[in-house]
Amino acid sequence: MIIEGRPFVRAAAVLCLLSVAGRPAQLAESVLREGEKVVQSLARIEEESLRRKSGAPRRAEFSESEFNSYIAYRIEREKEEIMKELKLRLFADNRIEGQVLFDLSGQHLPAGLKPRMHLNFEALFRTENGRIKVDLQKLFLEDQSVPIPLFDAIIAFAAKIGKSDPGSFKNWYELPWGLKNLRTEPGRVLVYY
Repeated sequence: MIIEGRPFVRAAAVLCLLSVAGRPAQLAESVLREGEKVVQSLARIEEESLRRKSGAPRRAEFSESEFNSYIAYRIEREKEEIMKELKLRLFADNRIEGQVLFDLSGQHLPAGLKPRMHLNFEALFRTENGRIKVDLQKLFLEDQSVPIPLFDAIIAFAAKIGKSDPGSFKNWYELPWGLKNLRTEPGRVLVYY
């Protein structure tokens, strides 16, 4: 299915990073149900994109709550080892604010890093030809401002632990198949396909 794989979770984190302290033992069933509805909607978009080869672009809309439930659903279902939470606030003109909870428990960490850390950010994203890129504007690890280039080093470290491709916020990432563009408005994301 088009919405599987760590690159998409990284792109969601890219697009998609975030106001909770700690992860509940299990996600609320309502969050999982709401996230699954978004998964089903994206699957319908994929099917429709396969059938439709031309015509005017179509649009789907997801609320901030639905989008965050989708992200939580993906993190839970894909058993993410490092990124435990990702929550976004959506604003006009593709501006997002977010918080990510990283859990590095059981890892040998450099001095000064705690096993569980929140990363807060402000960013703008761009989409082009079915791809997305996030331009970080501000970044905070816990309450400390972090130079944005340092974050790529943190991603590389986390990827090494998780044995995955480190990627970078400087990279462009593919949107799920069939999606052409994303746009945010206050409290919602618009998906064009």
